[in-house]
Amino acid sequence: MSDPTAGRSRSDDGTMPLMGHLAELRVRLIKCVLAVVAGAVVCWVFYPQILDWLVQPYCDVIPEEAVSEEAERQNLFGGCELLVLDPLEPFSVRLMVAGYGGLTLAIPVVLWQVWRFVQPGLYPRERRHAAAFTVAGALLFALGAGLAYWSIPRALNFLASIGGEDLVTGFSPAKYLSFVVKMMAAFGIGFEFPILLVFLQLAGILHYRQLIRGRRFAIVGIVALVAVITPSGDPFTLMVLSVPMYLFYEAAIVIGWMRDRRERRRAVEGEVEGEEAPEEADADSEARADSEVIADSETDADSTG
Repeated sequence: MSDPTAGRSRSDDGTMPLMGHLAELRVRLIKCVLAVVAGAVVCWVFYPQILDWLVQPYCDVIPEEAVSEEAERQNLFGGCELLVLDPLEPFSVRLMVAGYGGLTLAIPVVLWQVWRFVQPGLYPRERRHAAAFTVAGALLFALGAGLAYWSIPRALNFLASIGGEDLVTGFSPAKYLSFVVKMMAAFGIGFEFPILLVFLQLAGILHYRQLIRGRRFAIVGIVALVAVITPSGDPFTLMVLSVPMYLFYEAAIVIGWMRDRRERRRAVEGEVEGEEAPEEADADSEARADSEVIADSETDADSTG
């Protein structure tokens, strides 16, 4: 559904003055805030169920024999309860869960509003990707958050054991939930990596050949970025997030190559119309694109060696 205020401020040539851009940005931000607030209200209502779900990774770390001597030594309560040390902490924890939960639920709306804001600067054929951009972004964020949730027990095991057997585990709700939220946010944002690379290629800012030449730098950069954004810092978490992000990097190269081949095919068909059969033009275009990709890969391999 289009915004009536967004179209009124545009001139006949489709451009928009600075104040028009600011007015549209304000409308987009208001819609994002309203979506976050609505999601936060839902998470406030279902807070007990959400809290149980967030604490479950910690419970998975505690041995099943919760009443055994080993379990009592590892945890103050012989179970997976969280230790409250501040009278205001329960209220602040509920606010935190509601706030981050509302932002998570509002991710599709936020992505849609971001796309709608940048859409006027794109070509008409690129604007058709609005729905795909929103759906893919939301699904990738959810996939990343789910992978983080799966890896949290392994990270907790590493962090609890690295300090030695003389330390007793007793987590504070605020610190534990902050750790869980940061892990899920880091993975979710990391899984948005291919969306960013594809969007930069659609906007003409980046070319897939640049990504091919930058492979060796991308590997180092991805590992360094993951080490910074993940709060645990354990090798398992580093590997679990770094590997998918590099695979996404390669997927962005493939998508860019396919898009470039399709554009070349269209250009050749337009130039040789009436002189050459479309099938021959398609074959020549695809052969040239394939040879360029092979040459770029060989150049990248020689420079790496």
